[in-house]
Amino acid sequence: MANTKSAAKRARQTTTRTKRNRSLVTGVKKQQKRVRAAVVSGKKDVALEENRKLASILDKAAKRGAIHGNAASRSKSRLTKAITAIA
Repeated sequence: MANTKSAAKRARQTTTRTKRNRSLVTGVKKQQKRVRAAVVSGKKDVALEENRKLASILDKAAKRGAIHGNAASRSKSRLTKAITAIA
């Protein structure tokens, strides 16, 4: 339990930010699964569309600090490389 007003406020802020970040990261993971599923099934056009959505979600999550910027870039790069490998 917080002993001061500022510590109580800090605890409230932390819980709010944790909820927001968890929501963003969950959205990122769901979209990554959609892209991977499209890649595995070999549907290049669907994978490209899902990857476009994923790039937007990753950039927003990185901008808001939910994930690291380099992690977002790495994820985009790996999935784009997997999509281009589809024959």
